Amino acid sequence: MTATEAPPGAPAPKAEPLAVRTPPARKRLVPYWLLLPGLLWLLVFFAAPLVYQASTSIQTGSLEEGFKVTWHLATYWDALGAYWPQFVRSVSYAAVATVLCLLLGYPLAYLIAFKAGRWRNLVMILVIAPFFTSFLIRTLAWKTILADGGPVVGALNALHVLDVTNWLGLTEGHRVLATPLAVVCGLTYNFLPFMVLPLYTSLERIDPRLHEAAGDLYARPRTTFRRVTFPLSMPGVVAGTLLTFIPAAGDYINAELLGSTDQKMIGNVIQSQFLRVLDYPTAAALSFILMAAILTMVTLYIRKSGTEDLV
Repeated sequence: MTATEAPPGAPAPKAEPLAVRTPPARKRLVPYWLLLPGLLWLLVFFAAPLVYQASTSIQTGSLEEGFKVTWHLATYWDALGAYWPQFVRSVSYAAVATVLCLLLGYPLAYLIAFKAGRWRNLVMILVIAPFFTSFLIRTLAWKTILADGGPVVGALNALHVLDVTNWLGLTEGHRVLATPLAVVCGLTYNFLPFMVLPLYTSLERIDPRLHEAAGDLYARPRTTFRRVTFPLSMPGVVAGTLLTFIPAAGDYINAELLGSTDQKMIGNVIQSQFLRVLDYPTAAALSFILMAAILTMVTLYIRKSGTEDLV
């Protein structure tokens, strides 16, 4: 028996652990260097303006005398008390437009994902084609589409659709422009692609064999959609509704061009306070109230939907 051999019955010697090579400090810092441009961008163009607006909302004074930080928090309460109808109207219009986008966008996304075949790319191009046109021009086009003497309004009158919308308070008389219906139509059209694209991405990930398995288990198409397709597409539904509701709630172009003074949204008030009235503290306070309200609703919605997977 040599000196290196263990005697019979003795436990085998423990193997020495392999040395873990620690990467150099320069390599460990690489991910942080890659994050630096994005962090700087957020700091300069998001965090800094946010802090500036926060300080503006607690200032008092006038444009001639100048504004000074006086911690006047009553501006928030005064702004909310004066413009709460516009807040309610903005949330209502955005919610209705989001529901309409979901009802219109889901069948379209389903068609693209499962039925379009070789025409899928063409249909996708048609969905995103409006993005190649200015948001302002697209909204102005709806003034022509919904003109009082146009074919659309004539058809709605002939079908007595406007009688129903008048009863619902969405239109007035035999016209559509300068009514809530016109504003909601503009919001729905302009933000529909924001609903279709997340829905399509979510539906495309669904394995078609799951539908075949449901059919093999004698599930009807309606049951397959309710128990398989729709639950698996919930991340797309949540992402699409958020991408539609958030910008729609702060929009002011559609209400400005397609509505009247009775359809002004909170975005119109903020724009007016900033550029016409020049009451910067009130405009900043309204902006923060809108942001806080949207963040609260989004948080509650995500928790209620039961998913945080938005990709």
